[in-house]
Amino acid sequence: MKKRIFFLSIFILTSVYLFEAYLTFTSASKNLSLDNYIDNETQLVINPSYYLNKNNKTLPFSGISNVRTIYCNENGYFSIYKSDRFGFNNPDEEWDKNEIEYLLIGDSFTHGACVNRPNDIASVLRILSKKPVINLGYAGNGPLLEYGTLKEYLNSNVKNIIWLYLEGDDLKNLKNEINDQLLVKYLNNSSFSQNLKLRQNEINLLVNETVEEKLLNDLIQIKKNRQIKYKILKFIRLNETKKKIFQKDLKINNNQFEDIIFITFKEILNSVSNIAIKNNSKLYFIYLPEYNRYKNNYINNNYHLIKKIVNDLQIPFIDIDKEIFKKEKNPLKFFPDGKAGHYNKKGYYSVAKTIHNLAQN
Repeated sequence: MKKRIFFLSIFILTSVYLFEAYLTFTSASKNLSLDNYIDNETQLVINPSYYLNKNNKTLPFSGISNVRTIYCNENGYFSIYKSDRFGFNNPDEEWDKNEIEYLLIGDSFTHGACVNRPNDIASVLRILSKKPVINLGYAGNGPLLEYGTLKEYLNSNVKNIIWLYLEGDDLKNLKNEINDQLLVKYLNNSSFSQNLKLRQNEINLLVNETVEEKLLNDLIQIKKNRQIKYKILKFIRLNETKKKIFQKDLKINNNQFEDIIFITFKEILNSVSNIAIKNNSKLYFIYLPEYNRYKNNYINNNYHLIKKIVNDLQIPFIDIDKEIFKKEKNPLKFFPDGKAGHYNKKGYYSVAKTIHNLAQN
């Protein structure tokens, strides 16, 4: 019995460290060096949420304008786009069109995370509709940042406003956003504005300083990671394995929020609905399911409450799980290599096609 226990322990320990080696290798292969991408005319994506609760005089909702921008890597390559005049992921000429068929608002999934044009949702909608589309999505955004973005950049010529909601992340982001004194002014004062359209030069300077700071910190960390002692210590501590377990538990358990979060969410959506009405725009609410719903049989307990809030406000509710994912035998095919992350090309295309089909009815 002692021998069996000993060999079983050796087997389990070996398996755990082999799993750690696998995670370390795949993590390194996905996070390719930026050395071949960064130059004087290229910038990194800095989330607007980075500036929250830092008492800045300006809270940017976008990135640096008219610049080659490196985003993220989940498919074995870094996604790159040329930002528009306001620092968003659009062909700049879209802003000059007489009528905008769709204006998208959301987080990284809307932003176009980890794919290039024309494979993001906004680009697919341009192809399907053969009409102009404006994408105001940005990584890390929650409902209040999205509302502020809409107030700052919405034009009167928008036909359809597409609000994309990501389960699992959006309410968590909102919990952080309501603590920013500048951001909550958008909710407390309907006439409040930073006039960001007229301040893009200031935004460029602020984000550029942040990029330089981030690159310096990343360089320090890279040098540390390359030290043999540090690599061995990380491996012994099973850093990648613990990170994998912790992230899964966080996604599954972080599903309860105070009533104030739902009250605030409803207040935001109601304000968005009023803006759409005044602008003669049609508002659609798109519910995006996350990876854990399919990988771990995880069901977000807030789904029905969110749907009720949307329905009470008489906003059309489009459930992407019902319209797309539930119809597939293997819904994980819409994620990069079937692994955790954003949607891949197939996923983004299916979402855009569904939006276009249902918004036209």
